[in-house]
Amino acid sequence: MRFVGFRDGGRPMVGVLTGADPASVGSAESAGSTESAGSPSPSPSPSADGDAAVGAAVIGLAPVDEFYADLPTWRARAAEALALPGTAARPVADLVLVPPVPSAARVLGVGLNYRAHAAETGLPLPKYPAIFGRWTVSLSVDGTPAPVPVGERGLDWEGELAVVVGTALADADEAAALAGVFGYAAFNDLSARRAQGRSPQWTLGKNSDRSGPLGPVVTADEVGDPADGLRVVTRIRTRADDGSQVDEVVQDGDTSDMIFRVGEVLSFLSKTMTLYPGDLLITGTPAGVGYIRKPPRYLVPGDWVEVDIERVGRVATPIVDATGRG
Repeated sequence: MRFVGFRDGGRPMVGVLTGADPASVGSAESAGSTESAGSPSPSPSPSADGDAAVGAAVIGLAPVDEFYADLPTWRARAAEALALPGTAARPVADLVLVPPVPSAARVLGVGLNYRAHAAETGLPLPKYPAIFGRWTVSLSVDGTPAPVPVGERGLDWEGELAVVVGTALADADEAAALAGVFGYAAFNDLSARRAQGRSPQWTLGKNSDRSGPLGPVVTADEVGDPADGLRVVTRIRTRADDGSQVDEVVQDGDTSDMIFRVGEVLSFLSKTMTLYPGDLLITGTPAGVGYIRKPPRYLVPGDWVEVDIERVGRVATPIVDATGRG
């Protein structure tokens, strides 16, 4: 099952997707309006793959906080609704989509968590997970434009697997932590590198407006253990000097290359802080980021980027200039 967030009046809700091609579920979101977690108003989604959303609809379930307060019940109700012919569903195109996470969720990232990425940076493998934080207000959904902050050369791409916690975890071992995962989603940890590099703490560069696009949440049973390997691909679309579009794969990695496995990181975190349903873990990026290239490359206004993860889905983001922050 695949879950998305949407607004019903002023309330953020969670619903289950129906009628969408699983291979293009991220694109399915792009047919509706989108809203970041902190955006005052929706904006149209210019994703290039909107036609893939034909037939996609959402069965509404519960307000976000209620959903995560009783995940087993709402998951069972979602399964019942999908199995029952004629269950009322609303077309994705009619909805304002939002990240399907609680506003109080912790969003915890892992830096330098792929061996190939560590190798391209020239840095030694870390002894422990390098944890940094995002705020939920930085999150967005498929098709939401991401603005380049003033003073940045552009935004750097980081295709990543996001993990949604499904049960409270405190002092959990690795197996229990992995078993406590509710689901996974495609994520792009868009990074403002100049801001990131001006402090030994990465917080500022990892929290620019709408820099955390999150795809639909796919239940863990449909994905399996990421340690067994999921292909992670990041594609960009830019403009050539003659004005033509150029599509390029800039990252092509596999989650089996992670230094610290999902259960291992969740267990590590749970030794210090209790994790709660709806918290997010962003698990790190494969090799191929922009800043390490010679010369460095960044996403600039007019570009488009998509993260596509095997068995999970995808999320696409157009890049705009700083005037798009409003």
